[in-house]
Parts: sequence; C-alpha cells; structure tokens
Amino acid sequence: REKDACWEYGDKLDGNRVRCRFCQKVINGGISRFKFHLSQIPSKGVNPCVRVTDDVREKVIALIEAKESHRELELLKRKRVAELSVLPKRTRELPSQPSSPGLPTSPPIIPAFEPSQLLGLEVPAPVLRLSSAATKPRPASGLEVERCIAEFFFENKLDYSIADSISYKHMMDTLVGQEFQGPSADVLRTKWLQKLKSEVLQRTQEIKKDWVTTGCTILADSWTDNKLKALINFSVSSPLGTFFLKTVDASPHIKNHRGMYELFDEVIQEVGPDNVVQIISDRNINYGNIDKLIMQNYNTIFWSPCTSFCVNSMLDDFSKIDWVNQCICQAQTITRFVYNNNWVLDLMRRCMAGQELVCSGITKSVSDFLTLQSLLKHRSKLKQMFHSSEYVSSPYANRSLSISCVEILSDDEFWRAVEEIAAVSEPLLRVMRDVSGGKAAIGYIYESMTKVMDSIRTYYIMDEGKCKSFLDIVEQKWLVELHSPLHSAAAFLNPSIQYNPEVKFFTTIKEEFYHVLDKVLTVPDQRQGITSELHAFRKAQGMFASNIAKEARNNTSPGMWWEQYGDSAPALQHCAVRIVSQVCSTLTFQRDWTIILHSHSEKRNKLNKEALADQAYVHYNLTLHSDSKTTAKKKAEGDPIALDDIDMTSPWVEDSDGPSLTQWLDRFPSALDGGDLNTRQFGGSIFGTNDLFGL
Repeated sequence: REKDACWEYGDKLDGNRVRCRFCQKVINGGISRFKFHLSQIPSKGVNPCVRVTDDVREKVIALIEAKESHRELELLKRKRVAELSVLPKRTRELPSQPSSPGLPTSPPIIPAFEPSQLLGLEVPAPVLRLSSAATKPRPASGLEVERCIAEFFFENKLDYSIADSISYKHMMDTLVGQEFQGPSADVLRTKWLQKLKSEVLQRTQEIKKDWVTTGCTILADSWTDNKLKALINFSVSSPLGTFFLKTVDASPHIKNHRGMYELFDEVIQEVGPDNVVQIISDRNINYGNIDKLIMQNYNTIFWSPCTSFCVNSMLDDFSKIDWVNQCICQAQTITRFVYNNNWVLDLMRRCMAGQELVCSGITKSVSDFLTLQSLLKHRSKLKQMFHSSEYVSSPYANRSLSISCVEILSDDEFWRAVEEIAAVSEPLLRVMRDVSGGKAAIGYIYESMTKVMDSIRTYYIMDEGKCKSFLDIVEQKWLVELHSPLHSAAAFLNPSIQYNPEVKFFTTIKEEFYHVLDKVLTVPDQRQGITSELHAFRKAQGMFASNIAKEARNNTSPGMWWEQYGDSAPALQHCAVRIVSQVCSTLTFQRDWTIILHSHSEKRNKLNKEALADQAYVHYNLTLHSDSKTTAKKKAEGDPIALDDIDMTSPWVEDSDGPSLTQWLDRFPSALDGGDLNTRQFGGSIFGTNDLFGL
C-alpha cells in the first residue's frame, strides 16, 4: 500500500489517517477510503472532495475500477479452478449457458487438466483461455445504452425523427443486437428529456450549496439582430462549475429599461440576492442604466463588463490600423490560394507534417492574430514549399495568385510586419486564454492588463508613434469599458500579488478595494475587527505566516488559499473568498445560438416552446458537464481560444473568386462581439432546421 499511486495526492498521518492535499480534510480508514474521497463516488460513506481536479478524479476512478475488475477476475478464476478440479481427466462437454442479448457465452468444449495443475495455477493466462467472459467488459444494461443514446441526441441537438429512421434501426441492430430496438423519437421526447432535466436540476442543487461560501456570478450573454430581436442567455458560474439557467426574450424591452431591469431582477431573485457577487454582461444590447439601478437596489451586487468581449474589441481595433490591416490582407492572399486548391493544400500539409496553416479562433479577430502567428511559425516551410521542384513544375506555379503568394513570401517588409503584430497581440491573446473557460481569473485581470501595456511600451520603446497607436486603444478600453472596482479588490486580495515585493499598489487600487469592502461588509460585527484583520493579512501574521501558506501563495488559486489559510481573519476571509472566486468573462463555453433562435420563433404554440426550452436547458448543461469532465484533459493541452476545426466561411479560406457569403451573414451579430463570432453557428437558423430538435 505504500506504493499506491494515490499517495501523491495525500499525506499519511498517524492512526491510518490521510490528509487530502486538495481540500486538506483528514480521512480515516487509510488509502482505500481516501480513493473514494477523491473519486467522489457516492454511497461509500466517505465525504467527497470538492476541490479535486477532474483529471485526478478520473484517474482515481480508473484505479478503483481496475482493482474491482481484478478482484472479479480472481473470484472467477477461483470458481473455475474449483469447478475444473473435480472433472475427470477426459474432455467433457458442458451444457451451454442460455444466451442473452449482448452477453458472451462460454465455449462448449473445455480441455481436461490435472487438479494439481489447476490448483497451483499462478498466472491468469490459462484461465483466460477457459472462458471468454473474463476477457470482455461487463455488457451495459439496456437502460445504460438508452441513456448514452439519449445524451448523444441532446448534446448534439439531433432531430428526434432520426430515432425512427431505417438507418438508425440498422445501426442499433449492428452495434447492440436485434433484441435491442433503441429509444424511439417519442421516448426521447418524453421519458429521457424529463429524466435528464431532473438529473441536471439535482446536480445544480449540489452546486448551489457552495454559493453560501463562495458566492456566484450571473452571466448575461446576449444576441441581437440590431433591429427588433434580442435574446439573453442567463448562466450562473461559481468555483464548482457553470450551469445554464434559461433564455429570455428581451425584444419587448430593448427601449424600455424598466422592463429590462425586471428581467434581471427576476434572475437575481431566482439565484438568491445574498449569493450573487456580480453580474457580467456583454455589450451586444444597450442596457442603458440597468447596471446603476441594480447596484443601487442591491448594495452588495456589482455589475462588471465581460473581459473577453472588451479584449476582443481591442484586437479588433488593432486589426483596423492601416498597416496591420494591409498585412492581414496579404496573408489572406496566401491562405486563400492554398486552401482553395486541393493539390496545393495536400502539398502544404505534407510539408508541415500534417499541421494546418489557418487557425480558427473563437472570434474573427482572434482568428486573424492566431493565423498570423501560425504563418510566422511555418515561415521557412512555406517558402520551401513554394520554391520546391515539385511545386515549381506543377501547373499551379504559373497562376497569377501563385506568383503573388511567392512575392509576398519573399517580401521582408511583410515578415517584419507579421513579427510586430504577433509580438504586440500575444499579450492580449494570453489574457483571452486566462479568462476563458469559466476560470476564476478576476484576481489576475488587473495584473494581466498592466503587463499588456508594459509589453507594448517595451516593444516600441524606440517607436513612439506605433507605441501610442496601440497603447491608446488598450488604455481607453481598459479604463473606460473594462475596469471594475472588483478587479482592484481582487488584485489586492490575491496573495501572489499582495506579497510580491516588486508590486506597489497605486492609491486608486486601495481606494477601490475599500469601496468594495464597504459594500460587502454589511454586518456591524464584521466591521469591528476588520482593521486588525487587514493588518494581519498585509503583514502576514497568524496563519498567514505559516510556511504552508507562504508556499501556496503562487501555486494555489486565491479562493482556495483564503479558504485554507484565512482563519486568522474570519470577516476578511468571508469577503475575500467571495470576491476572488469569481470569473470575469461570459465566455465559459462555446454556445450555438441556433437552438435558442429555434425555440424563440414566434410561430410556435406554448407547449412547443416549453419543450424546446427544456431541450435547450438539457443541451447546454450536458455540454457544460461534458466540458468539465470528459474534455478536461483535452482543454488543458489545447488552446482554449482556438477551435478544433477550421471555419470554412472565414476570410482566411473563402473562395475570393466566388460570392462572399460572410458579407451577408455579418448582418447577424454574434454572441460575443456583435458580428464576428464564427458564422457557422447560424447555419441551422438560416438554411434550415435539420440539425435541430424537430417537434
């Protein structure tokens, strides 16, 4: 047991006890019960760890399942040995077991062995040859298979009618067997929709329990056609996860601020005013003075802008600078030529070892700067490809676009511009990565934006004109649009910043911190000792002075750090945990507005709209649940602001000779930046509803 793989997540204590390194709780019963603590498996009599990371939890579950499988295999082996030890030495035919759908049957002929050989068997290989049941996993029950199919339908917004198609039934017969028919369209629409919805509601109730300690953020993500239609997606985010709440049609209230206020007030009451720390909104809809009304009526709630939206706006303004725009257009000439000719595209992929030249991001501006970085990274390989004998001898080499590409690739001024743009945009792209995906990044945004402006000053230290052009964009949007007092308070309470000797807080940061503290400390008893608690925190006294607390300053999230080491200052701890545990972006997962537009179509009856609202609720929350568990490792390894697939409607790959579809689609603003989120998300609502739920 000393060699158990789970010891790296816990500390061994006296009396067969283990301290969890994630939540610091002490578990009695040794490493076995500690595994169930990390795995969060219910009904084991062990309190689950609320701080364990998804990758560790999945690893521990795999270890538990492997051990149980090994135990079952050993029991099966002993049973087989006991049965075969009483057989005569000749071959005996055993009666075959009755067959069941999907269950393997034992082979009818079993060779005879000496009982002494079987009883002394140590290696499992001979036993595995006795029965194929030991080599195959336990088949899933019909209910489990139905659940997987239902989740597949809802997560991918598939039309119910698919379940009644001939090809679907043929697939079920092939994969599962003719005895299993699979859920029909009606079963999916009724039984599984309500079952999955109730399970999502139950899961969200568990998340809500943590809001008393950590607080939560209401995310208002909007869509509008800039005319009469406006929809708002409401989600709630906290350290335990984000879940989709509902979508409201705000169209009647676009010009009526009182009506808009009532929409938000209803959501606040539903979540609980005491639980809400802040509301984050994008700027697709003009909310007028709603933010002031809410902060006036709810003294402890703050209204903050979406960091992703504002940073993307900075990148968008970067791309409008003349020489930057010219560089992007030249680069698009190269990528369009490559991606619109199959032979050239295949050659490029061979030269680049299967990598893509174009990088599609979560917005148009992100795509622009990611692709410029990609061009810079593959600069030498691109040049080699266009000058290779294989390409020069091809019919493509003499085309006018090909000649233009070669000229651009040979232009040193072009590459100097690409290098500049990549260098000056990377800090903002880093901010986008830091705040995306539901991360509690509010304690770092002030420091991150300061680093962005410092990097621009450093890079253009010898070019005052260019420095001013980029710096003006960032400073104006940071100070006027993005900055919130919560950002200052979270930075002040972030231990990695507070105890950094190189950081000196401006007076404005302290003033905004005390302003926030004044709002959130509503109980007189909490105010009495706050001065001494602040002194203990700033001077690192009490529990703040422990070596463990000091070591955790830079490698633990601020919220967890305050929960574990802030007991010396209980009133300040309560405020700090609620402040630094919040997100600062509405971009917690990639939304597809087609399902929302479909459910809010005017030509639907009430029951139809309610069913579609339930489907949207299940779809979004299944997506969030999948993102937080199944794809956690993939997200950790990949780029959170880059898409897996290339957007074939983007200006980087569209056919420049044909009509530009994206010019027409630009009239439909996106969920994030008023028109430049990848246009493929509107495909269903514009060209048909085959990929949506059909009722």
